[in-house]
Amino acid sequence: MTQVPEQYAIFPVINATLNGLSAVLLYVGRGFIKRGKMSAHRNLMIAAFTSSVLFLTSYLYYHISIYLKHGSATVHFQGQGWSRLVYFTILLSHTVLAVVIVPLVIITLSRGLRSKFDKHRAIARWTYPLWMYVSVTGVVIYFMLYHLFAA
Repeated sequence: MTQVPEQYAIFPVINATLNGLSAVLLYVGRGFIKRGKMSAHRNLMIAAFTSSVLFLTSYLYYHISIYLKHGSATVHFQGQGWSRLVYFTILLSHTVLAVVIVPLVIITLSRGLRSKFDKHRAIARWTYPLWMYVSVTGVVIYFMLYHLFAA
């Protein structure tokens, strides 16, 4: 396993926290729109977007910095047996959907902010569950890698 340099050890915690915060904001924001509270919904969706952008910025900074200074940005999963299959299945689906979700979030947010509500609702039906999945599985991956199956 590649050891994370001490000065970067906080970044996985920050990243998991931002992912978890995004999930909570998404969930609460969706509840607001179901109750017709459009302004609160808009504010929480913007906050979820901001949290996700902060996550992505922190994630990239963390991995690029470690790679440039130490030559590797990988922490290897230490689990064995069934846990490896579960972990890598979650990681693969999370990674693929994290790429897919970026344009979906931008389009969904853009349509909502421009008051194109019919088009916003049509794509939000897809964006919400995928974004929620990516946010939640980011936290799951963190716990599996750094706590449940840490070296």
